[in-house]
Amino acid sequence: MSLSPAPDHLDEHRRLRVVHEREAVDLPAAQRAVADLLIALGRDPASEHLADTPRRVARAYAEMLTPREFNLTTFPNDEGYDELVLAKSIPVQSLCEHHLLPFQGVAHVGYLPGERILGLSKLARVVELFARDLQVQERLTKQVADWLQHHLDPKGVGVVIEAEHLCMSLRGVRAAGARTVTSALQGALREDPRSRQEFFALAGVNG
Repeated sequence: MSLSPAPDHLDEHRRLRVVHEREAVDLPAAQRAVADLLIALGRDPASEHLADTPRRVARAYAEMLTPREFNLTTFPNDEGYDELVLAKSIPVQSLCEHHLLPFQGVAHVGYLPGERILGLSKLARVVELFARDLQVQERLTKQVADWLQHHLDPKGVGVVIEAEHLCMSLRGVRAAGARTVTSALQGALREDPRSRQEFFALAGVNG
């Protein structure tokens, strides 16, 4: 993934065009692979009910694996706001890279502002940027925190993700309703116990 320079190199409007350079999904190849999988599962992909399934599945995976581009817009912290900014319950949908089954839940993303503050909708966009990939929840959580710390340069960042994994609830132990919680902390939210506890309390999780 190729990203533009960190905020101190941006123009006065502090707009970072976020793009991704992942390999594009090869839809024809994906359709052939789905047809082969149906055959391997003892199904007939030429049947009336399954004839369009390879195309639908290929397009569905392409959508789930392709994040939208966006402008990361920041503004001067003119008032010197130095308390926690937290966006709670950001929807998260991703794909487990071990079973290609979805996991979904919510992310709580917070930061202690430095010289810049962030357009709030962009916290959700950063979560999506990394969630639309083949993932494990631990990596996803850390990627969001690391990216915000690097590109926003705040005094601290905290990310908590709570998600249910269908590879755990539909197969194996079949623990329907079980949720996995992961966290990643940077800067003051990692180093200062009071700031860390405030973040977990506002996020609604036990730190």
